[in-house]
Amino acid sequence: MPRRNLLDYLFGGPRYDRYERYDRSERYDRYERSDDYERPRAPRRRYNREGSITKVTPPRQRSNRGSGRTAAPRPQQPATPPAPEPVAKLDNAKQILVVGDFMAGGLGTELETTFASSPGVAVTRRSDGSSGLVRKDHFDWPAQLPAMLDEVKPAVVVVMVGANDRQQMEIGEAKEKFRSDAWFKEYEARVTQLAGIVTSRKLPLLWVGLPSFQSPSMTADAVTLNTIYRNQVGKAGGEFVDIWEGFVDEDGKFVITGSDVNGQQVRLRESDGIALTKAGKKKLAFYVEKFVRRHVGEMASPDLVNLDGSNLPALSSLPGAPGQNVPTHPISLSDPELDGGKELLGAAPPPPVLVETPRDKLVRRGELSPAPAGRIDDYRMPAGGTATR
Repeated sequence: MPRRNLLDYLFGGPRYDRYERYDRSERYDRYERSDDYERPRAPRRRYNREGSITKVTPPRQRSNRGSGRTAAPRPQQPATPPAPEPVAKLDNAKQILVVGDFMAGGLGTELETTFASSPGVAVTRRSDGSSGLVRKDHFDWPAQLPAMLDEVKPAVVVVMVGANDRQQMEIGEAKEKFRSDAWFKEYEARVTQLAGIVTSRKLPLLWVGLPSFQSPSMTADAVTLNTIYRNQVGKAGGEFVDIWEGFVDEDGKFVITGSDVNGQQVRLRESDGIALTKAGKKKLAFYVEKFVRRHVGEMASPDLVNLDGSNLPALSSLPGAPGQNVPTHPISLSDPELDGGKELLGAAPPPPVLVETPRDKLVRRGELSPAPAGRIDDYRMPAGGTATR
């Protein structure tokens, strides 16, 4: 029914009950429910100035199930390969100790998955999500790390801290603000102290740098802290693992979505712009894995087996009863050609016959080997003394 205006109220308008109305039952009678239509909508009605209906428009068809066309199937996402089945570790397996904050915890978890099928490598995580090098009252890494090294006896130590260190630091009785000169001086000393605990025991140290963050100020601070890690860890004898390029775009800016280890576009960071997703943690572990394999060598092979008395092949014994000597034919020392040789074991081998190749003659003495007879570059006179064309 059309809306009544002011003139209708003052002078009286048309009576709408005299005109054709649309009945709800007519809608279902006229447009039968079938596979060609979803639940039908009410048709649109147009009115003229007098209020009478001029045109009834049926609802527009929204489904194409009865037209014979088949909807294109949705592209399926590539299936995630199943995680490798963990295997029993060898008694002499090399231990990888991962220490640090919440990022180190995620790194250690993915390294465990990476080396799950390697019996010669075991990963041990010792992380505290809120820890760092600033708040010693919460967790003191220089004080706790020696006991961890004595317990685990690692072959490689991986350190990743710093994401929680952008805060005020207590130095003695004073409290220094972040980014002050005294703050940076004390922070460099603490990085050197923690790295020295590992390198003083002649253990390989892998110090993992910080990634970029969504906040521009946090990204600038991460660049500064990475510079400190690189310089101080290098002086202490450790290695700095730079992961920066894996979490920025071509212009060096922070990205939430980027390439994973297989080159597929995935989400690498959480919505807060700080934490890493599972794909981001896996990419982080991919950078560290290359350094770890360099130190553990063949122990990282998944085909490594434990050779002990239980799986050694059976030794073949000589014929005869146990304890009985088996006679063998003697071989004369003055006639070694019986076994196909002409010299006894240990005799000096004959001097090799050296034949210079055409390349050696050209390079060493500048001599060019003559061309074969009849080739186009054979300029020698024939036997009859007449040059051939």
